[in-house]
Amino acid sequence: MARPEIKTLRVYLDTRSYDIVIGQNILTKPSLITPLIPTQQVCIVTNETIAPLYLQTICASLADKKIDCVILKDGEMYKNMASLRKIYDKLVSQNHRRDTTLIALGGGVIGDITGFAAATYQRGVSFIQIPTTLLAQVDASVGGKTAINHPQGKNLIGSIYQPKQVIIDIATLKTLHKRAYKAGMAEIIKYALLAGGKLYHQVEQALNAPINAQQLIDIIHACCAYKAHIIEQDEHESHIRALLNLGHTTAHALEAYTHYQRWLHGEAVAIGLHVAALISQELGFIDKTIVNNLVVLLKKAGLPVNIPRDIELAKLWSFIQKDKKAQHHSLRFILIKAIGHCYIETNMDEALVMLGLTKAVEGV
Repeated sequence: MARPEIKTLRVYLDTRSYDIVIGQNILTKPSLITPLIPTQQVCIVTNETIAPLYLQTICASLADKKIDCVILKDGEMYKNMASLRKIYDKLVSQNHRRDTTLIALGGGVIGDITGFAAATYQRGVSFIQIPTTLLAQVDASVGGKTAINHPQGKNLIGSIYQPKQVIIDIATLKTLHKRAYKAGMAEIIKYALLAGGKLYHQVEQALNAPINAQQLIDIIHACCAYKAHIIEQDEHESHIRALLNLGHTTAHALEAYTHYQRWLHGEAVAIGLHVAALISQELGFIDKTIVNNLVVLLKKAGLPVNIPRDIELAKLWSFIQKDKKAQHHSLRFILIKAIGHCYIETNMDEALVMLGLTKAVEGV
């Protein structure tokens, strides 16, 4: 079989433009990473799961550099101030200057926390994203959102800070736990709903039959291209970038409600997509067929679609009200008018949200 094509996508943001490079078995290429690091100093941030798998490979690609490493515990519950301080402590103790480079080697948690450390250390240093999970490859590593969590909500402390480059190697997905791979499919389905057309068809095909490396690269590229197009118009989420949060209002509330220990992010997003579709149906935007088709796609991907009965909806609503997308005390919610046509509802009615949540409850 021919080696899959390496695809490069440019994100155009004036002086902060950068490339997303997507391929297979590309982490072993020093020519991809070394030119991005202008000085001898580099700090790789990863976690206990990824370090034994890929840290040595990255270090070998940077053999001529002075490398420091921070290895954090794995999991959303560790995307907090304590982990952030470990990164700061390493940078300070090893005298990293403003021209240092941080490398985020891992999934969305590592990318978010490393990016936030880069944004805030000495008022901003360069960082490179090397996402190793499907979810991070199609979504979290692109666009510059960086953050840590607060006990009262997900990603409440953060900034928009763009990477110098994103390097996506699908070979890292071979070591990804099946549950984490399925969680990444939720974000791909989200992009299929947003973009419609060819991407929606590609995702349907991918869930109906095995796909090869080139097809996977093409899907990841399409998701990144859609997100890049949105970010180029609205980097700081003042308007249309909020569309990318389809399914995330409910998802973030579910994660915070359960202290980030019950669902992976993508699993919570899957439930959130179902809730958004149910609300959209209630408003008459889409019919039951589209909702049912979405449920079929999510289930084929091995994802949850319902809210468990032990979740108290009134308490869940209290977490939804803390959502970052709320403006002027009004809740913004992303809804579906058609496949490929979503919109931002800027004044979401509590009763309508509660109705959507209730309809999504297991067994209803």
